[in-house]
Amino acid sequence: MNIIETKIKDLLIFEPRVFGDDRGWFMESFNQQAFEKALADRGLEIPQFVQDNHSFSKKGVLRGLHYQLNPHAQGKLVRVVQGRAWDVAVDIRKDSETFGQWVGVELSGENHKQFWIPAGFAHGFIALEENTQFLYKTTDYYSKECERSIVWNDPEITIEWPIEVNVEIMLTDKDRFALKIKDAEIFV
Repeated sequence: MNIIETKIKDLLIFEPRVFGDDRGWFMESFNQQAFEKALADRGLEIPQFVQDNHSFSKKGVLRGLHYQLNPHAQGKLVRVVQGRAWDVAVDIRKDSETFGQWVGVELSGENHKQFWIPAGFAHGFIALEENTQFLYKTTDYYSKECERSIVWNDPEITIEWPIEVNVEIMLTDKDRFALKIKDAEIFV
């Protein structure tokens, strides 16, 4: 497994080894020991996963930027198993030297990359193809009371979303009318 460090030390991209031939391919999609070693080698906290989620999105669907506050803050290990998406994590830890900074990565059913997003980050993505399916592990259960959102196009964050000219962006009202980072409840 190849581990790619990002400009924010807590965010990692995992590239599993894929073994293919004329019959198809095989990969180990998750290995607890390898995951723990990758985090421990970098001095990062090792989480316990408690829930797996699966989502389906049409091309142009933009979800996020979502997060949960304590006591139900969630870390997420995300991957796309079908289609293609631009996935983003924003540091919302108030005392962090990278507060408000973001990292984006293209995830697809073809590149098999996985993105580790620990608690303290808001998460969002835009589906770049029809029938885009995400699988993700979370470190805590969903809690409606702790759920929060930051608006996807906050000018203070300036995420460079790869939005095609002729593609309609589809948002829920929750995402369309989310707060800016300066007004949101964040991690302290």
